[in-house]
Amino acid sequence: MKLIIDDACYAHSEIFSQFGEIITMAGRDINADSVRDADVLIVRSRTQVNKQLLKDSSIKFVGSTVAGLDHVDQDYLKAHNIGFFSAQGCNSMAVAEFVISAILNLAEKYNFNYQDKTLGIIGVGNVGSRLAAKAELLGIKTLLNDPIRQDNENLPNFVDLDTALRADIVTFHTPLTFDGDYPSCKLLNKANFHNISDKTILFNAARGGVIVEEIWEKTKTLENVIDCWENEPNINKNLQETAYLASPHIAGHSVDAKFMGSFMVYEALCKFLGEKQQENIKNLINPGILTLESDNLLDCLNEVYDFKQDTLAIKNIENFEIYRRNYPIRYEWPHFKSKITLPIV
Repeated sequence: MKLIIDDACYAHSEIFSQFGEIITMAGRDINADSVRDADVLIVRSRTQVNKQLLKDSSIKFVGSTVAGLDHVDQDYLKAHNIGFFSAQGCNSMAVAEFVISAILNLAEKYNFNYQDKTLGIIGVGNVGSRLAAKAELLGIKTLLNDPIRQDNENLPNFVDLDTALRADIVTFHTPLTFDGDYPSCKLLNKANFHNISDKTILFNAARGGVIVEEIWEKTKTLENVIDCWENEPNINKNLQETAYLASPHIAGHSVDAKFMGSFMVYEALCKFLGEKQQENIKNLINPGILTLESDNLLDCLNEVYDFKQDTLAIKNIENFEIYRRNYPIRYEWPHFKSKITLPIV
């Protein structure tokens, strides 16, 4: 069996070698020629998985080790009986930590009590739910918006989009979708951008295209935190230069998230092929006991990982993809022993 794997997939050799020959390459370089005689394709977000890529191939299974789905034509895979699995939720902890860390740093910068602020969470799936739970632990009031969940689950405590957009802090955690009753493409647009004020802290840690950037760059906010961009890596320079944090789509790039992305696909591939899982694989991450010396929450979080370094790393935009592919080691909060209680949930 031949597997084509994005070389940015975590521990690809250790995790997938039991299945056969592995060929690795950068996700952007995977093309129709490279997958023609392969059986399995495992990607991250940089490979467009569609008819153009797969029509003349022998691919029987596609695995995506990231949470997003907009790079995969699921209808084509289903129509051609190609197995598919996406690692939904693998990075939910990492992205939630990114947002909470930024909020606490902004609270220090502007000398406000974050418990006095409202947090509007647009999209309450894997990431949004995790973030809401952390916010609750910290005493932050949340305004939750997710019309799909609200329709399906009749949730009484959710709010409409305009209400969520009027929160003090607004953060997006939707997939990028183009159809259905509630498409998220251009969700924040000229019809509702008036809800964003010069006192708003606005995050995009979802997908580029969820917010209309041509309007965003002309809208005065208190601060912008941008991890996801349209046209990556050719990102909006005006937004980059004025953002509090302007990072290269790395909010979910913890070691834990990248491992879970690969491991979840591994589990799905074992099931697809009827093969037994190797028990040792689930223990690949073992950093030992990591200790934090700080005696307050903000310093502890920055001791774990200071996201400002990610902004500095792409001041030269040519470093965008290079930095993503060579991202520093970053472990999630549950690995750390600290003097204070971290918001782990």
